[in-house]
Amino acid sequence: MTVSLADIEKAAAVLAGKIVRTPLVPAVGLADDWGVDLHLKLENLQRAGSFKTRGAYVMMSRLPPEVSHTGVIAMSAGNHAQGVAYSARQLGIPATIVMPEQTPFTKVERTRRYGARVILKGETLGECAAHAEEIAAREKLVFVHPYDDPDIIAGQGTIGLEMLADMPDLEVLVVPIGGGGLIGGIATAAKALNPAIEIIGVEASLYPSMHEAINNLPASSAGQTLAEGIAVKQPGVLNREIVARLVDDIILVDESAIERAVQLLIEDQKLVAEGAGAAGIAAIMTNLERFRGRKVGTVICGGNIDSRLLSSVLLRGLARDGKLVRIRCEISDSPGVLAKIAGLIGQCGGNIVEIYHQRLFYNVPVKLAELDAVIETRTPEHAREIMDALTSAGIPTKLLGGATPEGY
Repeated sequence: MTVSLADIEKAAAVLAGKIVRTPLVPAVGLADDWGVDLHLKLENLQRAGSFKTRGAYVMMSRLPPEVSHTGVIAMSAGNHAQGVAYSARQLGIPATIVMPEQTPFTKVERTRRYGARVILKGETLGECAAHAEEIAAREKLVFVHPYDDPDIIAGQGTIGLEMLADMPDLEVLVVPIGGGGLIGGIATAAKALNPAIEIIGVEASLYPSMHEAINNLPASSAGQTLAEGIAVKQPGVLNREIVARLVDDIILVDESAIERAVQLLIEDQKLVAEGAGAAGIAAIMTNLERFRGRKVGTVICGGNIDSRLLSSVLLRGLARDGKLVRIRCEISDSPGVLAKIAGLIGQCGGNIVEIYHQRLFYNVPVKLAELDAVIETRTPEHAREIMDALTSAGIPTKLLGGATPEGY
């Protein structure tokens, strides 16, 4: 079974007034820096925080009336869970979501907030899937697949309709790939409307499952990725056929690029995106020559990132950019030295965030001490100025963490 433009247009009619008609906005800051006419489809503003609501709503809206008494079941650790739970509430259908036992509390509570019954079972999504199938058989529940279903694919394809309705002259679409429902739907719609448009998929390099599947390569997906929303080991069978037929290329992006993309969206565009949602930005950022001078659209497919993880990404970004550094000073263990160091850092315009004063361990001479300082700076060059000032004052200093200033 395949999905057609007509199927996607029917899905759009089903979704009219039921979901957010998300905007396609120019990425002014990034476009100016990169020389790319870049536009962002903001599915992070969608109800439940991701594009998943589209496909889930379309699929469940077409279920027979008796399902409103029995219910549906899904297996997910994140966006699919919330999309199904939200859509089920809107349609008056009982929903059960099986999630891994270690799912962050915030994701569990968000899913419950939409009225779903949440069952925590298993350590992996594979174990969750097996348990969900057992419950579905026992309670006669309809299983809502996250991506390998024609109604799901048609629902996600409405994003492509909206992007080309808003900007018919887009030359390239850059779309994250997990199981393939998103790119399968978008590629079907976009290529039907404009056969010349280029469709480029993006996968995390740790989870290149679609790239491997369509190229008959051995499976290698494994590891911890910031883009957990697209960390899929087995892409959908329906979607593999669509991707092989309609997608022009797949770009693999590493973890540092994904992390950097999340940071750039916050700093330059004032947009919160999860790792999967920023994957398109990571692909463009690491392949600028391919996109420079072209009119490009990418989907910010979700914004459900844990607050603590986002905080870590931003702080690591400051360190990477040389705006947060950690230095170590070797000092005499005598009164007034700490005040002298603080004064020198302040005179140079640095802001001390944390101080660690070490004098007890055996590798520090008894009359000396080590002082580690975390300092907020303007640039790596500014960090170098601070370190030069300390060294000139007779305080040997070395860099422990942050962007390395030239010469250190």
